[in-house]
Amino acid sequence: MTELQEHGTPGSAAIAADGGEASGADLAVALAPPPHWWRVGLLHGRGLVGLTLVGLIVLLGLFAPWLAPFDPNQQLPDANLLPPSAIHWLGTDQVNRDVLSRVLYGIRIDLVIIFVAVPIGALIGGGLALIASLTNPSDVALQRVFDVLLAFPSLILAIALTAVIGPGAVTILIVIAVVEIPVFGRILRSGILTVRALSFVDVAETLGARRNWVLRKHVLPNAAEPLWVQVALSLSVAVFLESAMSFLGIGVRPPDPSLGSLVSDAIVYLDINPALALGPLVIIIVLVLGFQLLAQGIGAARRA
Repeated sequence: MTELQEHGTPGSAAIAADGGEASGADLAVALAPPPHWWRVGLLHGRGLVGLTLVGLIVLLGLFAPWLAPFDPNQQLPDANLLPPSAIHWLGTDQVNRDVLSRVLYGIRIDLVIIFVAVPIGALIGGGLALIASLTNPSDVALQRVFDVLLAFPSLILAIALTAVIGPGAVTILIVIAVVEIPVFGRILRSGILTVRALSFVDVAETLGARRNWVLRKHVLPNAAEPLWVQVALSLSVAVFLESAMSFLGIGVRPPDPSLGSLVSDAIVYLDINPALALGPLVIIIVLVLGFQLLAQGIGAARRA
């Protein structure tokens, strides 16, 4: 409680502003963590390592036009499957393109996809869970829909959706969002049910606080805390899913580069130049590891 008193409590200003409408809901703030707990997860220990790894990859993607020595689709003369050198750090591919340039631009495409798709899935899933929590029939119906979506392995669902709407970057975005909707929906629903069962919610409603006010001011902020961890986990899953789809040829379409398609193209030439696959593989591993460490750091800070 000392730490809570030191940092203040979320929602206390809102309670004061609303006057006596929900004065009994003051009990809720005793259960809330310090408002900046997530910063501890990001800036200490494993979270800081993960943030550093992800930040480095993001910077490589952002500055790809200045860091890439060649255009990613430029076919260079007399540069077929060259080994790594001072000019071509990762060598060249089977159609005379600089691999390092394609890796850097592939990072840009992958990051745009995952950083758009995961928030879309989180917003839709969380919104559906919030709406469905208002009535029991809608909650039951939504859970059955989530059960159907979760019954399909991610790649099987990706292949099925690709067969309907065709391959491409937009398809990957839709697949990732659809995969994440039930995950975020289930987490937020579980949090809402848990917080609603606590005594301060009953006290607030007994003293006259409107149900929507309690849901907005206290239930939702506390129930949404685990979503921070899930966002980091979902980003790591999204990196894997995008790479797998592009590797299978149902993701980003040629000649645009992506990390998964670069690995796929390099498989048959590993005996000539292993760096063709090594470059994009290292980026994929670092991204997945970075997001996992971020999730662990945020989770540890929340539990503490």
